[in-house]
Amino acid sequence: MAKKREEFDNKYKWQTSALYKNDEEALKDLKWLEEEIPKLSKYHNHILDSADSLLEVLELDNNISKVMERLFVYSHINNDVDVTNVSYQELFGKVQNIYTLYLTTTAYIVPELLKAPENIITKYLKENTKLKVYERSLKQIRRQKEHVLAPKVEEALSHFASIMDAPEEIFSALCDGDFKFDKIKVDGKEVELTESNYSIYIRHQDREVRKQAFLSLYKTYANFKNTIATILRKEVERNVASQKLRHYNSSLEASLSHNEIDKKVYLNLIEVVHQNLKPLYKYWNLKKKLLNLDEFHLYDTYAETTKEEAKSYSYEEAKSLALESIKPLGETYYNDFSKAFTEGWVDSCNNEGKRGGAYCTACYSAHPYVLMSYEGTLNDVSTLIHELGHALHYYYAIQNQNFQDYNYSIFVAEVASQVNEILLSRYLLQHSNSKEEKLKIIDDLLQKYKSTIFRQTMFAEFELFMHEFTEKGNVLTYQNMCDKYLELNKLYFGENVCVDEEIKYEWERIPHFYMNFYVYQYATGFAAAIYLANRIYENDWETRDKYLEFLKLGSTKNPIDSLKVAGVDMTNDKVLEEAIKYMETLINEYEEIQGSEK
Repeated sequence: MAKKREEFDNKYKWQTSALYKNDEEALKDLKWLEEEIPKLSKYHNHILDSADSLLEVLELDNNISKVMERLFVYSHINNDVDVTNVSYQELFGKVQNIYTLYLTTTAYIVPELLKAPENIITKYLKENTKLKVYERSLKQIRRQKEHVLAPKVEEALSHFASIMDAPEEIFSALCDGDFKFDKIKVDGKEVELTESNYSIYIRHQDREVRKQAFLSLYKTYANFKNTIATILRKEVERNVASQKLRHYNSSLEASLSHNEIDKKVYLNLIEVVHQNLKPLYKYWNLKKKLLNLDEFHLYDTYAETTKEEAKSYSYEEAKSLALESIKPLGETYYNDFSKAFTEGWVDSCNNEGKRGGAYCTACYSAHPYVLMSYEGTLNDVSTLIHELGHALHYYYAIQNQNFQDYNYSIFVAEVASQVNEILLSRYLLQHSNSKEEKLKIIDDLLQKYKSTIFRQTMFAEFELFMHEFTEKGNVLTYQNMCDKYLELNKLYFGENVCVDEEIKYEWERIPHFYMNFYVYQYATGFAAAIYLANRIYENDWETRDKYLEFLKLGSTKNPIDSLKVAGVDMTNDKVLEEAIKYMETLINEYEEIQGSEK
C-alpha cells in the first residue's frame, strides 16, 4: 500500500521554491496575469505602426508568457504529486483558464504579422536593434504565412481548442476509467486484469498466464471496436480537415511542418526499417529457442529469457549508477547533472495520490523538474537517468538561449534522454561480473530496440495509412483498421511468429494515435542516440563536444540542422542502419554469453 506523501523524507521530494516560495506568491502572479493579458488588446491593428510598437508587443507578450509558463509548471507539478489535493486542482484549473484568455486575446498577432509586406519586418529589424533577439521567432511566423487564417477565423478556432481535443479525452475516459477486463488465474488465484498490470502478466514466466492476459485484454477491446473506431476516426478526420483548412498537401506535411521536418524523413524511416527487418526476425527466433517453444506466439515475445532474479536498487544506488554512467560526457556535464540531486529537481516519492508515469518539465525562470515514482527496479534506474537527460537538455538551453528560443523541438527531445540510457546500459554491461545480469541487460536493450525502433515505426506506418486513406475520401471503420493492423503485425513479426488474430484490435489501446504523427520521433531519436552514445562511450571527444553544443541550441536551428551540429544527419540512411547493426551486435553477444548455437 502506498504511503502518504508526508511520510517521505524531503530529500525524495522536489523543491518548488525555485518557482514560488509559497502559494500566495503564485496567486499574486495569477492576479497580475489577469490584469496584464488584456493590455495586449490595445495593439490590435497597431503592431506594425513602427519598430517601437512591434518591440513593445513582443516584449509584453514575452513577459506575460514567462510568468504564465512559470505559473503553469508550479500548479501542474503540485497537482501531480497529489491529484486529490483540491487547492492545486483549483489553481491548475485557473491557470488553464488564464491560458485560454491569453490565446483568445493574442489570436490577432500572428495574422497581422503575416499580413505585412516582408520588407516592413526587415526595415524594423534594422531600425531597432533590440528586435534582433526576436528575428528567428519572426521568421518562424513568416514561414507559416500561407497556412495562417484570417484573424477572426484564428480567434474562433482558439475558442474551439478544447473541443478539438475531445477524441483523446473521450478515449482516455473510456479506456482508463470505464474498462473492466476479465479476471485471469495467476498462481492458482483469480486476479483482475487492468491496463496497468497487463505489462506484468504479459511477461510472466507461466505461459498460460501470458496467454490469458493477452486474450482477456483484446477480448474486451473487441467488444468496443465500433466505439473506439468512431473516436479514432474523428481524430483523423479532424487532422485532415485542419490540413485542408490551412492549405497543406497532406496531414503528414501539416503535422511535420511545425517542426520543420521534411516528410521524407518520416517516409524514409518506414522504408529503411522495412529493408532491415531481418535482425528483428533473428531476435524472435533466438527468443523462441531460448524459451524452448515449438510455436512462438505474440504473447511470448515479452517473456523473460533469463533466470536473473529482479535486482533491487536503493535510490542512493540509483543516483550513484546514474552519476558514474554519465562520466563519459565530461566534468562539466557531471557537475551540472549532480545539481539535480542537490537542488531538488527530482520527486521520486511513490506516494498515495501521485500521478502515474514519469516526465521532465521546465520553465525559463527555474531549473527543470522530474517526476517519477521510484520503486527500486532497474527500469526505475533507467527512467531516472532518462528523465534527467531531458532535464540537462532543458538546463543547457535555458542557460544559453533567450526565452523565445530555449524550448527545443520535440523531434530532438528523445535524443538526450536515450543517450543517457544507452550510456547506463553500456556501463552496467562493462561492470557486471554476472552472466545472468549481463544477459538481462542485453535482453532489456533488445526489448528497447523492438519497442522503440520497430514497434514505433509500425505505429507510424499505421497512422500514415489512416490519414492517407481518409484523405482519399474513404471512411475508416473498425474492419479496415483491423485488417491493416493485422497485415502490419505479420510484416513486422515475420513468418516464424504466430501472429494471433486478436492483435488486430491493438490499435484501439494506443494513446499516441491521438497525438498527430508523434510516435515516429521515438524511433528517429533512439537511432540518433545510439549513433552518439556509442561514440561518446568509446571516448570520441570530438563527438562528445559536438553533442554538448547541440544540447545548448534550444530552437535556434531547425531540428535537422541541430542534430547536424552533433554530427548526426537524419536525412541519411546511415544513422538508422548503424543503429540496427548495433542491435545485431547485441544479439550475437547475447548468443555468445548464452552459449547458444549460432
